[in-house]
Amino acid sequence: MQKFDVLILGSGLGGMTIALQLAEKLKVGLITKRELRDGGSGWAQGGIAAVLDDADSIELHIKDTHVAGAGLCDPAATRFIVENSKDAIDWLISMGVPFTKDESGDTSYQGYHLTREGGHSHRRIIHAADATGAAVIDTLAIKVAAHPNITLLEDHIAVDLITERQGESARCVGAYVYDKLTDRVETILAPFTVLATGGAGKVYLYTTNPDVATGDGIAMGWRAGCRVSNMEFIQFHPTCLYHPHAKSFLITEAVRGEGGILRLPDGTRFMPHHDERAELAPRDVVARAIDFEMKRGGYDCVYLDISYKPAAFVKEHFPNIYQRCLELGIDITKEPIPVVPAAHYTCGGLVTDLDGRTDLANLYAVGEVACTGLHGANRLASNSLLECMVLGKAAAEDILRQAPQALPQVPEWDESRVTDPDEEVVISHNWDELRRFMWDYVGIVRTNKRLERALHRIELLKSEIHEFYRNFRVSNDLLELRNLVITAELIVRCAMARKESRGLHYSRDYPGIETESRPTLLTPERPLKK
Repeated sequence: MQKFDVLILGSGLGGMTIALQLAEKLKVGLITKRELRDGGSGWAQGGIAAVLDDADSIELHIKDTHVAGAGLCDPAATRFIVENSKDAIDWLISMGVPFTKDESGDTSYQGYHLTREGGHSHRRIIHAADATGAAVIDTLAIKVAAHPNITLLEDHIAVDLITERQGESARCVGAYVYDKLTDRVETILAPFTVLATGGAGKVYLYTTNPDVATGDGIAMGWRAGCRVSNMEFIQFHPTCLYHPHAKSFLITEAVRGEGGILRLPDGTRFMPHHDERAELAPRDVVARAIDFEMKRGGYDCVYLDISYKPAAFVKEHFPNIYQRCLELGIDITKEPIPVVPAAHYTCGGLVTDLDGRTDLANLYAVGEVACTGLHGANRLASNSLLECMVLGKAAAEDILRQAPQALPQVPEWDESRVTDPDEEVVISHNWDELRRFMWDYVGIVRTNKRLERALHRIELLKSEIHEFYRNFRVSNDLLELRNLVITAELIVRCAMARKESRGLHYSRDYPGIETESRPTLLTPERPLKK
């Protein structure tokens, strides 16, 4: 049994931010499912949105966020995060993140280049070429790994949160964690626990997310009694590379921001027919337009063309995309990039306040696992890494303000009544079935009938998975599948509750927009009382 002052589940930007903010004063345990750098944050290409240019303003950034969020962004959360955007960037610069410089001399912020992405009215995206997430995570990972107060536990996945109930109230006191190397479940206690587990893209067949994005924190928080909100708003990135040998390779929105044109296989440009903003429309508009054109024409993909720009410009701005495509036989300086939409970002999640607090005392959630209200019905490009940092710092400060409570006696994990699994094929089959029907029935365009079919299949899968979990020793695949099916159910139930088409949720049965719309909110059967 291990004990820390703070237990953090997840090693993306949210988890690393909190760990580094707390480690000067507290002992931190940082859990990651694979290696330290394997979270979703490192996959972010485009950059981080922040008000850095004197010609820009907080009000403009807030307005762009609200427009993209289709009227469902929480005003207080949006203002809080945008107002703290510059401080977040300055912190990363002080950490040594190598953001791209502006060699032209016409600099916008401390010599750094700012780009523009879809939905933004101003150039406010600070970036490190086209691999911003990797640059940020690589920089912070060195500091995390070297810090004496941070204990890193790689190849560990949380099984469930440990709670202490007192009547109808409860508090979190740690987690049971499966060590994949020893094949044993450990008990880890802490007065404060942070969920920074990322999103749930792997609930869909096609996704830009890494394999670790299986909705773990959302499912664990729900099982522990936390409310979830807005899970119907799954952002489908419009441009994922379409190639048989490329897995989940994202073509950043910055390609469209820098002039990339979407074309049909015959070369025809189509976005101006769908939206006056054309390629610079928000992601949901672009993703639906591509989905429509692919289904209308029976195409396997469409094409994103930046080849008309000078080759030097393309290689300088998008070196990683250029290199990866070249490895696959596509020279993006001479030919367009084949792309398809793919599940990208989970806008909903566990309900939190602006200190990152969930409904469960001493449990925090930061990043994609959480729903602060910033993203509303659709996330504005490059707001996600910003949210991780601002809320990560806020959560750390809130933890430091509190006096830790004594930890209770907690029993060790008991597997005396389970056996080794008899047929692993059950897990792989259920995993494949879940992701396929979620893509078919709960994808970019939805109907009541499709949602009902999906929910029916989810109920059957839940029963099978629960039986398997109850009778056999846990494994990484089983734990992820158990979390995925819960997350899938939350997505479907939220989608069924929304009787309109707004933002990322589009229903053929309810194509209009309600005059008064609110976030969807699901409450567990045993709700917690504050």
